[in-house]
Amino acid sequence: MAFITANDAAALIDQDVAAEIISDVSGQGSQVLPLLRALPNMSAKQTKLRVLSALPTAYFVSGATTTSEPGIKQSTSVAWENVYVNAEELAVIVPIPEELLDDAEYDIWTQVKPALVEAFGVAIDAAMIHGTNAPASWPDDFVTAATAAGNVVALGTGTDVYDDILAEDGVFAEVESDGYLVRDAIAAVSLKATLRGLRTTTEGIPIFKREGVQGATVYSIDGVPVRFPTTGAIDPDAALLVAGDFSRFVYAMRQDITYKVLSEATLTDSEGTVLYNLAQQDMVALRAVMRLGWAAPNPVNRLQPTKNSRYPVGVLTPAAGS
Repeated sequence: MAFITANDAAALIDQDVAAEIISDVSGQGSQVLPLLRALPNMSAKQTKLRVLSALPTAYFVSGATTTSEPGIKQSTSVAWENVYVNAEELAVIVPIPEELLDDAEYDIWTQVKPALVEAFGVAIDAAMIHGTNAPASWPDDFVTAATAAGNVVALGTGTDVYDDILAEDGVFAEVESDGYLVRDAIAAVSLKATLRGLRTTTEGIPIFKREGVQGATVYSIDGVPVRFPTTGAIDPDAALLVAGDFSRFVYAMRQDITYKVLSEATLTDSEGTVLYNLAQQDMVALRAVMRLGWAAPNPVNRLQPTKNSRYPVGVLTPAAGS
C-alpha cells in the first residue's frame, strides 16, 4: 500500500511558478478494448453468448435411376455452445493527507483521475495480452491462446522481419489459415526501429513508410494499422507484435469507473494489518472502481474446423534465446 506524500505532491504546493501543470500522463487508457466488439452493458455478473460450433453441410442429390425414383436427400446438423462473459472488479485506493489537499494550489484529484484511467487501461491490456494478474474467470490471454493454436512466429524464423510477419509462414498467414483476416495490430515500441530500418534491396526505400519526406511515418503492415502503446502494457520480452481480427472478441461493462472519496475508512493489507486509519491520521482517500468482462467466442468456420487450432490472433515473439 502507498499514499501520496508531501514530496510526491511538491509540484502542486503553492509556489511562485506559472499556473500550469505539465503531466506525463498519456491518457491513452486501454489500447485493446477499442478493437473489440462492445456488447450492451451487463445487467448481471455474467452474460451468456451462444456460439455456432458445427456448420451444416449441403449435398447434391444423387442415386436416382429414373425420373419416377428421385434420389435420397441427406440430412445435416447444426450445433451451438455457450460462451460466458464474466464481469470482474478492478479497483485502487489513493490515500493523501488532508493538509496536502489544503496546501495544494490545484485540485489534486483532477490530476489523479486521468492517471487512474490510464492505470486501469494498462491493467486491462496486460491481462488480455499477457494474462498479467488476470481473473481466473477470464479467457486465456492473447499470447497463451495464440501459442496453443500454433499462431506464434519467433523473430528470425524467416529471412527478415518482413518474412516473419507477411510470408507464407508468417504471423499474418497463421491467422489467415484459421479463417480470419488480420485487421489490427498492437506492437511493442522496440519493434518500431526494426520496421523503420527495413528497406528494399535495390533502391533502399523504407518498406513501411507511406508518407513523403515531410510527413510523419504512418506504420501500416499490408494495409493493417499498427498501434504502439507507450504504457508498457505489451511486454517486448514476451511479444513484439500481436495481430489479428480483434473484432471477434467481445467485452461488456458491468460498471464504468466510479470514484468515491473516503474519510472515515481504515485501510488494511491482504493479511488484515492496518496501514492507514484515515480519521486518526487526518487523511482522505480516493477510491476508483470498475467492473468489466470479455470473452473469446470461437465459432466454427470453413477454413479451420478444429477448435483447438483456430484463433483470430497471431503473435511475433522475440528471437529464441534473446
